[in-house]
Amino acid sequence: MTKEQAKEQDRTAAKNLPAPERAGGPQTPERRDTDPDFEGDYRPTSQAVAPQVQVRVEPLQTEFLVRLADALNTTLDLQTLLQRTADLVRAVIDYRIFAIMLLNDRTNDLRMRFQIGHTPEAERLRIRVGKGIVGQAAQTREAVLVNDVSKAENYINVHPHVRSELAVPLIVKNRVIGIIDIQSEQLNYFQPEHLHLLKLTASRIGQAIENARLYTRVSRQAQTLQVLNEISREFTSILDLESLLERIGTLLRRIIDYQMFSVWIVNEREQVLENRFALRFGERFYPSEKLPLDGGLVGVAIAERRLIHIPDVRKDPRYRMFNPETRSEMAMPLIYKGKVIGILDIEHTRAHFFNEDHERALTTLAAQIAISIENARLYQRVAQQEQRLESDLAMAREVQLRLLPPFKPKHTRAEFAARFLPARTLGGDLYDFVPYDANRTAIVLGDVSGKAAPAALYAALVSGIMRSEATAHLSPSEMLKTLNDSLQERRVDSQYVTMLYSVWNDENQTLQISNAGSVQPLFCREGEVETIQAEGFPLGMFPSVKYEEFTLSTQPGDSLIFFSDGIADAQNAEGDMFGNERLTAVVKKHQHKSASKIAEAIFNEVGKFQKGVERFDDETVVVLRVL
Repeated sequence: MTKEQAKEQDRTAAKNLPAPERAGGPQTPERRDTDPDFEGDYRPTSQAVAPQVQVRVEPLQTEFLVRLADALNTTLDLQTLLQRTADLVRAVIDYRIFAIMLLNDRTNDLRMRFQIGHTPEAERLRIRVGKGIVGQAAQTREAVLVNDVSKAENYINVHPHVRSELAVPLIVKNRVIGIIDIQSEQLNYFQPEHLHLLKLTASRIGQAIENARLYTRVSRQAQTLQVLNEISREFTSILDLESLLERIGTLLRRIIDYQMFSVWIVNEREQVLENRFALRFGERFYPSEKLPLDGGLVGVAIAERRLIHIPDVRKDPRYRMFNPETRSEMAMPLIYKGKVIGILDIEHTRAHFFNEDHERALTTLAAQIAISIENARLYQRVAQQEQRLESDLAMAREVQLRLLPPFKPKHTRAEFAARFLPARTLGGDLYDFVPYDANRTAIVLGDVSGKAAPAALYAALVSGIMRSEATAHLSPSEMLKTLNDSLQERRVDSQYVTMLYSVWNDENQTLQISNAGSVQPLFCREGEVETIQAEGFPLGMFPSVKYEEFTLSTQPGDSLIFFSDGIADAQNAEGDMFGNERLTAVVKKHQHKSASKIAEAIFNEVGKFQKGVERFDDETVVVLRVL
């Protein structure tokens, strides 16, 4: 049944009642809601109260009144229900001043939820149980009929023309939920029949109102749960702490209409609370002071590890004024892994503003907010550490690059080229050109086990030892033995280095070669490419190792290609390796080009082969071409 159909049914039922003589004509009720604890919207009437005439009410059939009251059960909309109640009561009592007041259990006072004929001042009244005629009816749970209010000691005079009043409690399950209050400007206006009829219908009206309020409450709770679910999902996606706290303030206002909001984080070093985010009347606020962990309401919340709700802070000696306008406050500790990490505090300028629904919502959200804040702080710390690490790595890379030879050797009968590309910011490959004298230069290519920073540090160690020993102009085999002995003295578990060490003699165009487990180099002559069969144990693995050495004679046009395993082992998207065959083909194709062109061609072909696949190993190439 629609609201329009229900209203038409009420009007039809009212017409079938024995109508008393009426004065002043029909009234149009206007409604207003001045309290967020109650649902609906109504405005006080500005219509003047018309003079009333004493009337006589004819007896009504009880069964018919019950049937009318049953019509109240056809709607669960509270505003529609109160309007129907007003219409039904008007059918039997020709009132001019009418109100339905509902009891607020938290504050134990009666507040107008619907009214006709009252002034705005009267509408805003909060009447304590036991005060005035309506308060008396609520306290005694009995209807009160006063035919001359001037003789009633407990009458609250908010309407100077009122002479008589009838107040009937609405009782549901032995609990008073409100009062129907009717006032008249005439003495002795209300008759026992009025009282009897209103009492007869009050229980049905009260039950219908309670059902509507329950339905509204359940609907609101369902809506709140939906909002809480949306909020929880959104919180987990925000890792920037400033953005997270701002979003918490925005989303929380969808379910709690606060006026002041702040999040305080525990500074463990100083043992104080520091404000990380605050809103005051919708504007960002930047409090500079710090709060002690054991002071004020926030201190109580931390100590007791529970929500602290103060309906009126003026009446609580524990309150320490922060915002002068504050009247009601809720402080919720944010607990993560059993530890209080902060406080979420919301305030309002009106006393008794927050209710049980607000408490449940804040309690439900607190755990998720604490996790989200801690995740954001952890992410922030990780980001800061990453920035520091990136800065350190950048510096380390700069140092590593400076360890590489800044210039290529210059000889009459040979030219040199080198290319190096680390798989990460730092690499484990190393190469070097060490000058012996005017005719001799050592060519070094090494590969340290592991990746990134550990490998780069070990490579720097090896390079330093090698450079210090190179002043003795050792032969390749002697140099490898010396390096191995030095690394044995400075042994690092699980670390070793493979190295190819050779010495070019420009005077007789020979190359002395010794290998410590490195990739065997390629030798190209007149289009034929061969692998130089040089072998040996990696440096740093075994003590007292001797290394073989042999001399290779060259002629103009020959090329020697030294390369790390990152070249041959480079993979494409299908998992295929570049391999020695493809490398040999590249060398053959570019054999007549300069050393730098050959090195560049090798890197270009490897890059094309990988097609953007991330490198998993450092790539190094050193080319010697005989002129």
